[in-house]
Amino acid sequence: MHEGAPASPLDPLIEAYLGDLSSQRRASAHTLTSYRRELRKLAELAGAVPPDSITSAQIRRFAARLHGDGLSPRSVARALSAWRGFFRWRVRHHGATDNPAESVRPPRAPRTLPKNLSPDAMVALLDAPADDPLEVRDHAMFELLYSAGLRLAELLSLDVDRGVDVAAGEVTVTGKRGKTRIVPIGRAALVALDAWLAVRGGFAPAHEKALFVTRGGTRPSQAAVRSRLDRWARMHGDGTHVHPHMLRHSFASHVLQSSGDLRAVQEMLGHASIRSTQVYTHLDFQHLAKVYDAAHPRARKRGKD
Repeated sequence: MHEGAPASPLDPLIEAYLGDLSSQRRASAHTLTSYRRELRKLAELAGAVPPDSITSAQIRRFAARLHGDGLSPRSVARALSAWRGFFRWRVRHHGATDNPAESVRPPRAPRTLPKNLSPDAMVALLDAPADDPLEVRDHAMFELLYSAGLRLAELLSLDVDRGVDVAAGEVTVTGKRGKTRIVPIGRAALVALDAWLAVRGGFAPAHEKALFVTRGGTRPSQAAVRSRLDRWARMHGDGTHVHPHMLRHSFASHVLQSSGDLRAVQEMLGHASIRSTQVYTHLDFQHLAKVYDAAHPRARKRGKD
């Protein structure tokens, strides 16, 4: 509450609630400070409105006011969480009939677009030569991640005798929720995979089933692959930090840019919902917008006269 603002009917209840959190629930000093800050916002927004008269519609307007004043969706959600706890306490211990904040949800946070590499940057990254057998393995892993849009866990689950059908140019993986899908493999990935299979025997013992193995002949960890990709990108990339999921994002964006077939991209990515795939239409639009800005005569910015 701002200095000099009139007292709110909520003030004594807020202090009682915080006292209960401290004594009964052993809340930390940090938690109490945070809750006090969020509940002061509620008191200021409610003004002279009695606690029992605060409605869900008012709580919704209070949340909208916070958002309109510049608070992020995450900050509004934090405030609503504190308010829900306060009103829940009143229902349980002070005879309140309902919790007006219970059904109020914060504004949806804007969905961040996944980062991806341009087709030219991807070609430069994957066309770099492999200088030793482990780099041959790395190259095959990175080509397969990009060529088939695999998740890292899906890549590392592949066995030498199951999953990859070189003759058919396909890979079969089991993704989230046990969903199995078959995805085509491009020519470059097949060539890289053949190169790895030619040297794999120098690392993998006869009983090892993993398609990709470490220097010690075991299945690599996800952290190890991330480290190797970061190393490869620093050696052969343009300075952009590259992680395995970025190769999957790049696959989706590039296939969508070329085909425009959102359903096909959904199937190849193994998304249960088309909504998960639609984020790549925004990436596609960004690409088209850049082309438009560069090429359309009415989009070009005029220089100074």
